Amino acid sequence: MDSLRALLGWLDGLGTWLAPLGLRLLLAWEFWLAGVEKYHGRNWFSEFREQFPFPFHLLPPEISWRMVLWFELIGAVALLLGLATRFVALALSLLTVAAVFAVHADAGYNVCDNGWKLPLLYLVMLLPLILGGPGKLSLDCWLRGRYLESERRLWS
Repeated sequence: MDSLRALLGWLDGLGTWLAPLGLRLLLAWEFWLAGVEKYHGRNWFSEFREQFPFPFHLLPPEISWRMVLWFELIGAVALLLGLATRFVALALSLLTVAAVFAVHADAGYNVCDNGWKLPLLYLVMLLPLILGGPGKLSLDCWLRGRYLESERRLWS
């Protein structure tokens, strides 16, 4: 029983390092690819502008396109580094929800016809990063430890 307890404790500790890292790496790759595709592709947002949820449909398609493109690229790098992870994961979640309503909803729950199954998986993967943070292998963790340690010294 002690060895089982030790194994579970070891796995719990390892999970705080590797589980969020795996999510961050996979999501960073996917959002990076989406941003690069937009960077090299044509702006198709004008075809879906009226389907964008409020307030996104108020922006001109060119501005929306550029904002999404750069946020996917910068957000991917931030996820990779684990920098501002909760904010970036929340923003990418909102972006993904807008994409579901504007682009994916009519295709149904499937991957082959550009449906909303894959965006739903992204949302589920972003949720632990929003609620649990980036994990120990992240700049956020390092900065938080450094900031909280200096703050403790300042007030003691």
